[in-house]
Amino acid sequence: MMLDHDAIYMARALKLAERGCYTTDPNPRVGCVLVKNKQVIAEGWHVKAGLAHAEVNALSQTGQAEGATAYVTLEPCSHTGKTGPCCEALIAAGISRVVVAMQDPNPLVAGQGIKKMQVAGIEVVYGLLQQDAEDLNKGFIKRMSTGLPFVRSKMAMSLDGRTAMASGESKWITSPEARNDVQKLRAESSAVLTGINTVLADDPSLNVRLDGETVHQPIRVVLDSELNMPLNSKMLALTGETWVLCCCSEKHKVRALENAGAKVFQIESQHGRMDLKAVMVFLGRQQINNVLVEAGAILNGALLDANVIDEWLIYMAPCLLGDQGRGLFNLPALQKMADKKQLNMQAVRQVGPDLKLTFTMR
Repeated sequence: MMLDHDAIYMARALKLAERGCYTTDPNPRVGCVLVKNKQVIAEGWHVKAGLAHAEVNALSQTGQAEGATAYVTLEPCSHTGKTGPCCEALIAAGISRVVVAMQDPNPLVAGQGIKKMQVAGIEVVYGLLQQDAEDLNKGFIKRMSTGLPFVRSKMAMSLDGRTAMASGESKWITSPEARNDVQKLRAESSAVLTGINTVLADDPSLNVRLDGETVHQPIRVVLDSELNMPLNSKMLALTGETWVLCCCSEKHKVRALENAGAKVFQIESQHGRMDLKAVMVFLGRQQINNVLVEAGAILNGALLDANVIDEWLIYMAPCLLGDQGRGLFNLPALQKMADKKQLNMQAVRQVGPDLKLTFTMR
């Protein structure tokens, strides 16, 4: 049975879970609050993969958990991985009631944690603030349920829909506030993906630069069918991993890139081009939960056509670049109105002087 105050403590648990947004990958973000006699007696969250889970972190702070209620944003695990089963830790501590926001989509758990606690005599309530919990772990949920990562593409444009001048000059369309927001998006991502054309044109770093934040650097992924990536590319010298995905089997090119610091992977091709769906299958198999795409019009057009993007994030600046500027998407196959691509707007938010527009596909 749900109680009036349950939502207050679950909201606190969700806030704790958010603290792991930059560090828990490939694990989910989870928070836990222990309450006894209407008083919070302990709190915890999952900090990093391989370390204690949220429930164990909370239990370690108190020896008075017997008879308490545990508020957990994700079903306590029931299997032994790098750590022991959290449902058994709650049982052993004498917890009498557990409120769970959402069931764990991991097939190794998937309701088993709830069942074990119920068999042990614990009252279990689940589904409280479920949507908030799901929003916190979109990538983990999608990978566990489909094998694929959650993919969002980030773009910046002027009020007239241009991403750069005709010359390619694009720094900077958007404000410092918007660019800092993008740094947070990178920090939340397992991987940042771009295409070889962007590397050749801009030599991007694609790393996270957030002052005062502890972050796990996302893997930098470059789609480079023919292995044309320069060996002195900036990202190859940075902390973290750079993966180059290709359809090229020329051993000397592979060896040269690996010696420069990259990891090179072969991806199957389709009609002479890299199969973008196969790219996402590969990334899912590497335990990549969230992919942030930062690319140009050609790759974004191809990703749109392949229907592999879950969410489009477009930062729109209050400026004009003129009709000779470059557009968001390269979509030469669209010749008439019946061919148009329709998007669903999910959110609009102001970031500094810019607008952040969130879309999904219909």
